[in-house]
Amino acid sequence: MTISQLCEKLSLKVVCGDVAKEFDGVYCGDLLSRAMSRVKFDNLWITIMANTNVIAVASLTEASAVILAENVELLPDALIAAIDNGITVLSSDKSAYELCVMIHELS
Repeated sequence: MTISQLCEKLSLKVVCGDVAKEFDGVYCGDLLSRAMSRVKFDNLWITIMANTNVIAVASLTEASAVILAENVELLPDALIAAIDNGITVLSSDKSAYELCVMIHELS
């Protein structure tokens, strides 16, 4: 499934990035050091963290996209970093748990 299709089905807001690409798998967590070792290539990463370190980890792990749960807004410097590094960032009013359940039900 493409990120664009997921956005439609879950009413996700596109903050920045390419939504035409596909994703494979999901990681949910806020501890950056743990995410560095768990987020895999082409995964979606669901978090409530919204700083430049999230963008750095997403870039390092080659995540397909970051989904910010609970209406968290990406900090201005993180938005610039996301755009500069080609990181797709999405936003949702749903909790991380709700997003995980909904994505699981789609697969």
